[in-house]
Amino acid sequence: MDAMPELDLSLSSVELTRVICDIPSVSDDEGALADAIFAAVSALPHLEVIRDGDTIVARTNLGRDQRVAIAGHIDTVPINDNLPVREQVEDGVTYLWGRGTVDMKAGVAVQLKLAAELTEPRADITWMWYDHEEVASELNGLTRLARTRPDLFEADFAILGEPSSAEIEGGCNGNLRAFVRTRGVRAHSARAWIGSNAIHKAAPVLERLAQYRPRTIAVDGLEYREGMNAVRITGGVAGNVIPDVCEIEVNYRFAPSRSEEEAEKHIRGVFDGFDVEVVEIAPGARPGLDAPIAAEFVAALGSTPRPKYGWTDVARFSAMGVPAVNYGPGDPHLAHHDHERVPVAEIDAVERGLRAWLTGS
Repeated sequence: MDAMPELDLSLSSVELTRVICDIPSVSDDEGALADAIFAAVSALPHLEVIRDGDTIVARTNLGRDQRVAIAGHIDTVPINDNLPVREQVEDGVTYLWGRGTVDMKAGVAVQLKLAAELTEPRADITWMWYDHEEVASELNGLTRLARTRPDLFEADFAILGEPSSAEIEGGCNGNLRAFVRTRGVRAHSARAWIGSNAIHKAAPVLERLAQYRPRTIAVDGLEYREGMNAVRITGGVAGNVIPDVCEIEVNYRFAPSRSEEEAEKHIRGVFDGFDVEVVEIAPGARPGLDAPIAAEFVAALGSTPRPKYGWTDVARFSAMGVPAVNYGPGDPHLAHHDHERVPVAEIDAVERGLRAWLTGS
């Protein structure tokens, strides 16, 4: 059996990023990294540490007037010849290149570094490192934790370390997946007139998508771009059979001003007359930047908030009444990319920004 990797939290955030990225933790295989994190933070006397599966929670209990939750997922999408991490210089910019550098182990490294060093923060802090973010939402470590220990989510403000190019991104769009089905009648393709071709009947579905014009919606001062797209089409029985079913998978990203019910009503309206099955829906999150503690965070960083177009776990905190933002190193466009890479300067910038705000310095 391989020895459990050890994390030295006295390393710089940049070096710690390299170390934890080189511990593979593809979704459903986070155990080794979770073990290493649990061992490292359990040795810190100023933190109460709780473990639930491969989700680790560490929190201060200093009796401060406010509590901040700071979270990051420890899993990645599959590796594709992009480990171990290596340093790369492009156009004078130094990067760490490799799987997980952007999404989102650089953010986790910063959090671990600060969790070890901030023994007297201005607010109590709940640090959360969780599993299974990159897969189905029912497997997500925060979903499980919200069910078993909802008390651990109690906070006045939350920060997700998702990649945001070291800028504040407020809220997030909601996410809906649906199957739009057309049906026909099977027949031999030599006698097609006896049957009815379900794939041909899908043409109007695709035409509606091609003609669809997504909205840009202002929510609490930020503009969120919606999107509705076909992401998969399945159909067909055999090379000589007229197909009786065709299924188009549609992904709808909706502004956080829409509720789940409104989003479902909208997509059913777009495909009125067709069989529509909604298979997954996750609400968006409003920016929440009007909360005083959120405004303090924005002012302290001197950053102009931007909207988050992708869905992130800020929505889980928002659903529990906790305003939340995304703030982490790395360009989100490079998340899951084979050439995933994070600027070293952004890792340092996020550490400085969080440290200054959490210490009030």
